[in-house]
Amino acid sequence: MKINTIPLILKYVRNQHGYTQKQIGEILNTTQQQVWKYESENPKTNQEIPVRHIITLAKLYNVSADYLLGLTDVPEPYPRSKDVND
Repeated sequence: MKINTIPLILKYVRNQHGYTQKQIGEILNTTQQQVWKYESENPKTNQEIPVRHIITLAKLYNVSADYLLGLTDVPEPYPRSKDVND
């Protein structure tokens, strides 16, 4: 069985920043139940998180999307180009 680390990272970073699942649901314009599904380690209940939510959370937590996706252990976001709009 493959372990999906994304739910663990999402939950860890949320807790590190002091947010509840309900608060994150409001920020993402979704429900607490949906955030729970993103953070669920159970393959039967886990749902993939949309890219737009990864981007929002990366900005909120000031980490890179790669960090949230488990592609790097370095949480710092990459430097942004001056011509990129938010």
